[in-house]
Amino acid sequence: MKHNVIHEYFKKELDGYIILVQIDKEKLQGLELIVTPDKSTQKTKRRFDAEIYDDLAHDGFKPCSPLEFNLYLKGLVK
Repeated sequence: MKHNVIHEYFKKELDGYIILVQIDKEKLQGLELIVTPDKSTQKTKRRFDAEIYDDLAHDGFKPCSPLEFNLYLKGLVK
């Protein structure tokens, strides 16, 4: 059976960098994007623990839209 996923997305800006996180809340895994000031993107697959939402809130991450995450993921933001 195929696993249907509804991801959650979070964003933080720090010193000209944009950090975006995509989380599959059932499997606690996802992607982290780091967008540099020159708009290059680093993508890292991540595994999270059960405290990820507390950690994100503590670090100042805010919810963001799937559209914004995917525009950066595809390199469509200039």
